[in-house]
This record gives sequence, structure tokens and C-alpha cells, in this order.
Amino acid sequence: MLVVTISSWFLIHNQLFGNRESYKMKQAPVLKDEQVKKLLKMTAATRHAARNRLVIILSYYVGLRACEIASLKVGDCVDGEGNIRDTVLLTKDMTKGSKANSVYLSEFVKKEIQKYLESNTERLVTLKSALIYSQRTGGHFSSQTLQILFKNLYANIGINASSHSGRRKFITDLSDKGVSVRVIQELARHRDLATTQRYIDVSVDKLRNAVNLVSA
Repeated sequence: MLVVTISSWFLIHNQLFGNRESYKMKQAPVLKDEQVKKLLKMTAATRHAARNRLVIILSYYVGLRACEIASLKVGDCVDGEGNIRDTVLLTKDMTKGSKANSVYLSEFVKKEIQKYLESNTERLVTLKSALIYSQRTGGHFSSQTLQILFKNLYANIGINASSHSGRRKFITDLSDKGVSVRVIQELARHRDLATTQRYIDVSVDKLRNAVNLVSA
């Protein structure tokens, strides 16, 4: 017969809670809306501002991973007639998990891509050109160097965040707007629903607002 004393129960509870907190600390922080606005404003003052802005847009408003942003070509976003695509096909060699996926672009994101292309006509000359290009080589960023770029952009506003922060906010914002978690799973391109749920940031304010929804 298993006997659990009060002291042993607290020990088990604290270990589990500690593990959960440790896991939470490893997740990329989710920026507030005003911080994202500040990030975009500060980015406008950086070298290669148009390119850096689009990197942030693709992270926060499409939910792309750094490796996916780095691998994009102009032709992934633009058709043969020069029109911005509604849907971007990520081939299996571009994604995490080696599985092809479709990514849907909002009208806002399509306009941002169009503005970016118009401001970089000399660099983005063919459909095979890297969409997000390295100034040094003219070719693609590696996933690692793009992650460093993200860290540097966040450092400009005094925040220690990562390339995954935009993806987490994209998923959290969809949840806050009442989008079904199954739809979010598809947009996030997660195989498991549990993975999507771990991405969604839950704050004390959200918990309080939630219980107020069922008040008499």
C-alpha cells in the first residue's frame, strides 16, 4: 500500500512545478503588441531596413520559422506574371520535419512583400533569387545567421528574445481572437495538437478574463 505523507506530497508537487517552470523558461518569450510596434519602428532605422522589416513580418504575421524564412526564394512568393501568391508552398527540404506544407498569406503580408520587392529591384532580379538575401554573399542566409539577425534586432529594443518569439505570438494571437485550435494547428503546421497548445501563451489576465465570461 502506497502511503504519501504531506511532506512527500509537497516534495513531489514542487518537483513537478519546478519542471513545468523550467520548461516555460525555455520557451521563446511572447512580445506584447506595443513591443512589436517598437521593434518594427526601431528596425526602420537599421541598415537594410526593408529586408529586416520583412523578416519580422514573416515571423509575426505568417508564423514562419527562421529556417523557412531563410530558404525562401522570390519565386516562392511571386508567380511568373509578377503577382504575389496567396499561398506559399514550402517544400520538404525547407521545413522542420521534412514535410511539404502550404502557408497562407494575408492581404497585409502580400502588400508588405510587394513593397519589399519594389524597394530591392537590383537584388531580387529573378524568381530564383533569395527573398531574404545576405548582403555579403547576395545569396540565402543560413538558419543560424538569420537567428543571429533576430537576436540583434531584439537587442536594439533591449529584449532578450529569439526567432521563435514571432511564431509563438502568431499562434497566441490566433487563439486570443477565438480561432479554433485545430485551425491554428494547421496554420502552425504542427503534427500534434499538443505541440500547438504548448505554443499558446497563457497569462493571469487571460485566465481572469476567461472566468468572467461565465459569470452570472
